[in-house]
Amino acid sequence: MANIKSAIKRIQVGKRNTLKNKIKRTEIKTAIKKFESTLSLGKADDAKELLKDVDKKLKKASAKNIIHKNAAARKVSRLTKKLNKLVK
Repeated sequence: MANIKSAIKRIQVGKRNTLKNKIKRTEIKTAIKKFESTLSLGKADDAKELLKDVDKKLKKASAKNIIHKNAAARKVSRLTKKLNKLVK
């Protein structure tokens, strides 16, 4: 355990940031699950709206280094492919 006041504060800040990042990642996962469940029901119009929401959340998270930029792009690409498969 740290004895120096600044080190103690850095530990607290790290814990707080970890919690915030975990919340954001959970929101993204929930949004993806909603999208996929809507997609499985065959509701293409609703799925398009949810895909926009997922895309926005992923881009924000990647901008804040919560997830890697390429991981966000890969997820959006895969979800878009699924949507396009349903539409065609």
